[in-house]
Amino acid sequence: MMILTAVAGALGAVIGIVLTDGVPFSPAASPTNAVLHGCSVTDGDTIRCGAERIRLLGIDAPELPGHCRPGRHCAPGDPYASTRSLRAAMTEAITIERVGTDHYGRTLGVVSSSQGNLSCLQLKQAQAIYVERWDNGHRIRQACPDLAR
Repeated sequence: MMILTAVAGALGAVIGIVLTDGVPFSPAASPTNAVLHGCSVTDGDTIRCGAERIRLLGIDAPELPGHCRPGRHCAPGDPYASTRSLRAAMTEAITIERVGTDHYGRTLGVVSSSQGNLSCLQLKQAQAIYVERWDNGHRIRQACPDLAR
């Protein structure tokens, strides 16, 4: 068992587990469903909770100036209004259903607050657009079918 633990620890170091305040963090090792603490809003579709960057599932919000890659069709709208909208919805009791990671290493998740599913709230407020190919398992379409089109 000790050998297996040592191998797992070495493997974790190789695959890039991030250390924050001496506490190891890995989205893959995090529970699928969890309560989140210490969260802040990065933009209209991304939050940070400690060392974990989380991309809201199934939506694309307007990019902050200079963040839309050349050749990419970015969501229309006011990125500052979208960020404010998400920040206002980030009330107590933030929970996540983790569903994977994206190519940037961010956790993909269905994130909810006491106000409801944050992807659905952003769609309802017209602060993001629905992107079917980013909706793993059509979770957002199922959660808010009238908005996810």
